[in-house]
Amino acid sequence: MRIETCYFCSAPVYPSKGITFVRNDARVFRFCKSKCHKNFKMKRNPRKLGWTKSFRRAHNKELTVDSTLQFSQRRNIPTRYNRDLVASTLKAITRVNEIRAKRERAFYKARMKGNKERQRADDRKLVEENQHLLPPAERWGAKEKEVEEEDMDVEVDLETMKMRVGGGVEAMDVDA
Repeated sequence: MRIETCYFCSAPVYPSKGITFVRNDARVFRFCKSKCHKNFKMKRNPRKLGWTKSFRRAHNKELTVDSTLQFSQRRNIPTRYNRDLVASTLKAITRVNEIRAKRERAFYKARMKGNKERQRADDRKLVEENQHLLPPAERWGAKEKEVEEEDMDVEVDLETMKMRVGGGVEAMDVDA
């Protein structure tokens, strides 16, 4: 049983599933679903569609250079059945899958490193730019202004200020 890959999105296509398109020059294209077939007919570039495997590889979202990826390459040379070879191959497949999963996890962690700080910085910037949308009690600028006003009240201690009104001088209490 041979499991093909979709020409468009690189998903596995199992026997008797999907769509097979054979061009006039005898080139065979296999598609996993009608979505891939329609996009192929519309001549869309799979590297520009975010849900395809080729997009993920082109934009460094998946591991592209790794020795474990060579094990999944297609081999067209048939080998004679050997029970020991099959047993050792099955053991190797499980080990390779473990190694690949470990490396993919490490790659993902390295790629996501620093995202939390970047997201917090973006959130802070968004809040600072849109202070006017917050209730007055939660605004950062309002709290700073209140603190400045309290400092000013302590520094200024006036009992009375004389102001010239009309032509005479009057004593008047003024709050500053």
